[in-house]
Amino acid sequence: MEGVAGKVIAITGASSGIGEAAALLLAGRGAKVVLGARRPELLAALVARIEEAGGEAAFVRTDVKRREDLDGLVALARERYGRIDVLVSNAGVGLVSSLDELRVEDWEEMIDVNLKGVLYGIAAALPVFREQGHGHFVNIVSTAGLRIVPQQSVYAATKNAVRTLSEGLRQEAGDKLRVTVVSPGFVRTRFAETVTDPEAKARILDRMEKIAISPDAIARAVAFAVEQPDGVDVGDIVVRPTAQD
Repeated sequence: MEGVAGKVIAITGASSGIGEAAALLLAGRGAKVVLGARRPELLAALVARIEEAGGEAAFVRTDVKRREDLDGLVALARERYGRIDVLVSNAGVGLVSSLDELRVEDWEEMIDVNLKGVLYGIAAALPVFREQGHGHFVNIVSTAGLRIVPQQSVYAATKNAVRTLSEGLRQEAGDKLRVTVVSPGFVRTRFAETVTDPEAKARILDRMEKIAISPDAIARAVAFAVEQPDGVDVGDIVVRPTAQD
C-alpha cells in the first residue's frame, strides 16, 4: 500500500509534542490513527479535533511501561479498523542529570519507558504484522545518541539501545516488514517537564527557546517513511535545527 491514506497507524505518546503532531498530520492525509498515552483527557480532545476535521481516530489510555497496555493499543486498532499497518513508538522521557547524582530511579524510568516500552510494542505488533504479511515499525530515538554529552549518558544509552534493537529487527524482519528510526534534535515539546535536575532543566529550556524546531518537522519525517511504496524501507532519518551542534 503506497501513501498514507487508508493506513491504520498506532502512535504511543500521542497526547502532546511529536506524537500529537504526527497524529494530526497523518490523519489529515487520510490515515486512521489509533492513539495511546497516559492522559486520556488529552487524547479525547485530540480525537475530537481530528474527527471535526473529517479524519478517523480512536484512543485508549496507554502506559508503555505496561505490556498489556501495548497489547490493548494494537487490539483496538484491529477491532476498530481490522488491522494495524504502522506502529509509531514515540513515548519517551528524558530525565537527564549527572551520573554522580545517582538518580537511579530516573535511570530505571528511562529504561522502562524508552527501551522496554518499545520492546513491549514490538511484542504486541510483530505477531500481528507476521500474520498480516505486512507492517511497519517507526521508532523515535534522538540525536542525543549521535552526539554524547554530559548529563545525557543514560538517556542517550536508552535511545541508542533502541537504535541497535531496530537494526536487529530490520535484519530479522524479512522482505515484508519495514523498520524506520527517526532521530529528532531539539524540538519544541514538553520534554523538559520531566527533568528532575533543576540546572539541567534550565539549560534545556534555554536551548529549546533559542533553537528548537516545531514537532511538525518530525511528523513530516514520519509521514515520509510511512508513505513509501511496498518494498522501500527508509531506515534512518535525522531531523534537527540547522543551529544545533
